[in-house]
Amino acid sequence: MTNSPVISRLFEPTRLGALHLPNRLVMAPMTRNRAAADGVPEPIMATYYAQRASAGLIIAEASTPNAVGLTYPHIPAIYNEAHVAGWRRVTDEVRAAGGRMFLQLQHGGRIGHPDNSGLTPVAPSPVPLPDTIHTPSGHQDAVVPRELSVEEIRSTVADFASAARNAVDAGFAGVEVHAANGYLLHQFMAGNTNHRTDAYGGSVAGRIRFVVEVVQAVADAIGPERVGLRIAPGLTVNGIDEGDTDEIYPALVDALADAGLAYLHVVFADPDQPLFQHIRKSWPGTLIANPVLGWGGPLPADGGRHAGERLLAAGADLIALGRSFLANPDLVERLRVDAPLNPVRDHGLMYTGGEAGYTDYPVLAGAHH
Repeated sequence: MTNSPVISRLFEPTRLGALHLPNRLVMAPMTRNRAAADGVPEPIMATYYAQRASAGLIIAEASTPNAVGLTYPHIPAIYNEAHVAGWRRVTDEVRAAGGRMFLQLQHGGRIGHPDNSGLTPVAPSPVPLPDTIHTPSGHQDAVVPRELSVEEIRSTVADFASAARNAVDAGFAGVEVHAANGYLLHQFMAGNTNHRTDAYGGSVAGRIRFVVEVVQAVADAIGPERVGLRIAPGLTVNGIDEGDTDEIYPALVDALADAGLAYLHVVFADPDQPLFQHIRKSWPGTLIANPVLGWGGPLPADGGRHAGERLLAAGADLIALGRSFLANPDLVERLRVDAPLNPVRDHGLMYTGGEAGYTDYPVLAGAHH
């Protein structure tokens, strides 16, 4: 290798709770649809994650905490012993390769379909997704979700806590609660999907209540130092319109600032945005920032290194990259020596079941993986 090493804070070792991280680069959670139909992780998933074990931290893809929370076909789950055993094979391989993993917990809420889960999706209010849902028989119109009762909300909170315990049993160092990207927790926070008039709706305090209760229950179950939270302020994906973004997130951060969580993970973070700056000032712990690299478009030639360095300069502690890690199993080394990056070959291959576009991306010549 003739390239000179790049000097960057991205390659500094740091700590996350009890974990020693060899660098500040996080592999972001990315839906890959490679689990078995029953949600059990397949062996190819262990290969995929172990290939990327040089990341400072891997956050494994969204896994459903209960059956009704399933979004799409071949999404992994973490609510029974078979799921735990499947994920344990993954964490064993990653650990053997020197890596560290959290597992993202995601309930789809209205983003689901009876043809996927066998159940009618549930949500804060009976407001359907204004889009189609991928099912085994192709894309279908979304169905009207069933509104969760207060008793069912409490049961769902308990399911998240149980899933977190399962994740630790499966060998994960911790879990990330997914309150972003238009899924159930985000649906509770957004004004266009939460029309409730009880304690879980209406005011900002009401709309963040479910998220706070889930996070607190998960922290009680496995310890707050093992729990992260992912948020996406202002993101409108999956038909979300929060309505009062600049009020929701300061209130949510304030409600959890003293909880002792492992981290807060901000999606599509913009260091110039006042809300990001406010969150950084208000959040006392580790902040993971996921930079804006062009939704669905080509990656920048540096894979997000410059954007990550800007976010570190703005106060972020760790930088989460998605597609860059997908296409470059040895991303950390490529960035360190300023080597060319593999492009994402075919976005459609992200969501198929084989090796192509998943475990067959090349590493640098002479690299040991």
